[in-house]
Amino acid sequence: MTKVHLLLATALVAAAPAAEPVGPAPNAAPPDSLMSPVDPRLVGFAAELAQDRPGLSARSWVVLPSSEIWQALAHDRGIDRQRTRWAYARSLIGSARGQEAIGVLEVMLSDEPDLALVDDWQLAYGAALTLAQRPNPAVAALGTGGLPNNPEACAWRMRALADAGRAGEALPTVNCAAAAIQARRLTARPAFLLAAGRVTLEAGQPQHALQWLSSLPDSDSRANMLRGRALAALDQVAPARERFDRAVAAGDPATRTEAQLGKIELAAAHGWAKPPVLLRQLNQLRYTWRGDRIEARALRLAYDLATREHDLASMLDNGAALFRFFPATMTDATLLTDLQMQIAAAASPASPVPLDRAAGLIWDYRDLLPGGAEGDTIVNGLADRLQGAGLYERAAQLLEHRLDDPAIDLARGPLSAKVATLYILAGRPDRALSAIRNSERPDYTAAMQIDRRRVVAVALDLLGRTAEAEAVLQDVPDGAAIRAEFAWKRRDWARVVAETQGSLPTGPLGKVGQVVVLRRAIALAMLHNDAALAALRARYQTAFARLPSGPVFTAITQSPAVVTPAVFAKAMAAMPSASPAGDIGDMIAGD
Repeated sequence: MTKVHLLLATALVAAAPAAEPVGPAPNAAPPDSLMSPVDPRLVGFAAELAQDRPGLSARSWVVLPSSEIWQALAHDRGIDRQRTRWAYARSLIGSARGQEAIGVLEVMLSDEPDLALVDDWQLAYGAALTLAQRPNPAVAALGTGGLPNNPEACAWRMRALADAGRAGEALPTVNCAAAAIQARRLTARPAFLLAAGRVTLEAGQPQHALQWLSSLPDSDSRANMLRGRALAALDQVAPARERFDRAVAAGDPATRTEAQLGKIELAAAHGWAKPPVLLRQLNQLRYTWRGDRIEARALRLAYDLATREHDLASMLDNGAALFRFFPATMTDATLLTDLQMQIAAAASPASPVPLDRAAGLIWDYRDLLPGGAEGDTIVNGLADRLQGAGLYERAAQLLEHRLDDPAIDLARGPLSAKVATLYILAGRPDRALSAIRNSERPDYTAAMQIDRRRVVAVALDLLGRTAEAEAVLQDVPDGAAIRAEFAWKRRDWARVVAETQGSLPTGPLGKVGQVVVLRRAIALAMLHNDAALAALRARYQTAFARLPSGPVFTAITQSPAVVTPAVFAKAMAAMPSASPAGDIGDMIAGD
């Protein structure tokens, strides 16, 4: 048996103390044989590993010389190659090279899928995932089969849960992990002791945290940072500050940042600085450190300080960041509920927040709005206020976001028509068409479809696509009135005459009826159609005699027909403001 196979045999039974680790050659890579497939007729390592007792323990991560392993991999075949890979994977874990160990273990699995059923393989895989900073998949791997009560698996699962910020889940594993931590060499214990200290501290047991950390050197910066937090929780202020200062002075970047946060938390708890000062310090800390539990704690503290100061902008900024980027830290709905209440209060008519700022807040934090009727009430109320103030595009943008809410179902039909209407009033017919097209559904009612087609027709006309607009109005009940509006706006007198023929009033003249008759009279006069004008005068002269617009009607319908600029101006001034096309006419006239 060669020297390397003696080493591998020793590693497999995990009975000997660890060899001194030997690093790989510079820029070295595993040989191709590592990835070479195993002959499926010879695979049987999964069964062998499952039968191997005792299983993995704290002393199983024996570090072997990489060059010796690679030489063995180049010559081994069949099950021997799987054995060598297994020793190599455990050696990599012992060297804290988690990502490389994952690669080796996954190659083993691809050759022998049954390994996924073996507790020891799952334990090694979970350990490698933990070292690779992938804590959530690690927790899943370490919770399979018989691993929940395995001390070595408990130790790694505790580490992974601590890294994931899941202290509440990790606390039950601490006692299970104690034996595996104690069985390790002194040099291999710190990461597990730190994890146990963090878990017990964040689970509300600072005294137990100090006991776990007591085994670590007094100069250990990471331990000092956690000691500072534990002492602060025990209200031992001066010792806590001293530990934080030492961690800031000698720690790595993560430790220094967390220690700085601990000092800010201490200052906030004891009123050593005013909230605005602390908020500035927290913003500076977040500027230099992003994306893990440290930032999540900073955001939570900033939110609490902003709430105390009634600083709406800071509350929403920090609370929204917590909600968006650290949802796992929101263990209850209190924070989200508070944020939604603040947004609703800012958007209400009684709020002192200016309308444009309230609209900005709703837009910036639209993902925090409650769903269903409650969210609709907030958005619709603010949109109505924006529309009343002439801020049509802001109102449209606010409502358009609600079109993406799957909960609104058929309400999307009327809402899309309203959004498109607001875009038209804002002078953006292109956006109106997009809002309609992007919200198309086959199950809208006939009335909804007609409302949407009316708005589409107006948008197309405003874009100069008149033929398309008129085609859309086919079979729309008031299509003739809308087409007449288009013609009136374009001063297409012949078309005005044609489209108003069927809508001439037959009873008393209301405001809309007066508009129809006066527009037709002006169009006939512009066309010098004296015969039709005389007929119109004969039909409506008596009705107009009692109306304020009567003199104008008489002037327009005189023979021969002459509409001077002065007469036209008087006619426009005397004409009632009502449109025969209703609200659609107001949109067209508003262009």
